[in-house]
This record gives sequence, C-alpha cells and structure tokens, in this order.
Amino acid sequence: MRSLIALQDRLFAPIGSGDAMLAFFARFAFAASLALYFFNSGLTKLGDGVLGIFQPSLGAYAQIFPRAMEAAGYDTSQLGLFHWAVVTGGTVAEFILPALIIIGLFTRIAALGMIGFVVVQSLTDLIGHGAWDDPAVLGAWFDRIPDGVILDQRMFWVLALTVLVFKGAGWLSLDRFLSKSES
Repeated sequence: MRSLIALQDRLFAPIGSGDAMLAFFARFAFAASLALYFFNSGLTKLGDGVLGIFQPSLGAYAQIFPRAMEAAGYDTSQLGLFHWAVVTGGTVAEFILPALIIIGLFTRIAALGMIGFVVVQSLTDLIGHGAWDDPAVLGAWFDRIPDGVILDQRMFWVLALTVLVFKGAGWLSLDRFLSKSES
C-alpha cells in the first residue's frame, strides 16, 4: 500500500500543491455557474430609473422579507429604514461581490462576503419562504439524490467560495498583479 501511495505522489509531484491553479478554477467555476445567477437576481431587485438601486422594487422586499411584506400588505412604505438598508445592501452585494471574484480583486473578502450572502439567502428560503417543509428543495446530505437546492447545491457553492477564502484568487487575478507591482 505504501508503494502505491508513493507512486501516486511521484506521478503528481510535477504539479506541486496546485494552489494557484485550484484558486483559478474555483473562480472560473463561480464565474461560469453562479455569476449570472447573482447578477440577474440583483436586476430583479432594481427600482425604476437611474437611481433604481437605491429605490428597490417591490419584488426585492418580497424576496428578502417575505413575511414582513405579507404583514404590511405588500406596502413598502410600512417597512422601515432597516428593511431598506438590508434590501439595498443585498442588491449592491449581488453585483459587487461576484464582479470582485471574477476579476480577482479583494477575492478573499469578496468570497467571505458571498458565503455570508449564501447563508442568509438559504435561511431566507428556508424560513421566510417556507422551503423548510419541502424536502425536494431542502435536500439531504448522505442520501442518493444530490439535487436538493439548499443542502446539496449550495454546499458546492460554499465549497468553491471557501477555496477562494483560503487560497486567494490564483495566478490570473488583479490581486496577484497588484501585489507583484508593489514589490
């Protein structure tokens, strides 16, 4: 057994630890599979006009605070400054954080922010929208069906983002370019 492990180690020695490549592929996977998801989600929250980002749509409030909106009769004027700040901050985050990850600028902080965003998004889906009661949406770990939206899919989202938190942006990034230019 030891000789098989030693053979494996010798075969893969030329690629080294692969940290920079792993980080690059984590960013690529995020860009290819999740960036447009978040950008489009952010677009659904914009209000009318040039300053629509600061005047979120009714749908933005309904997505983020479904129970509060129902209690307020879907009248956003019944909600306070806290609700506006959370909706506006979440909308801005859906544009800024993915963009930072894609270009590889402040990647670790942006990835950590996205992890927090995914956690809040998942809790909102589970508690606010009642997905907790839908086993197909919730999913389950260690079962034979890997397509649950919350536990299965979002675990992989968080895994890719966690790689970025620990490994940084990788070899093709503004983080790397800027850190080299300061040297």
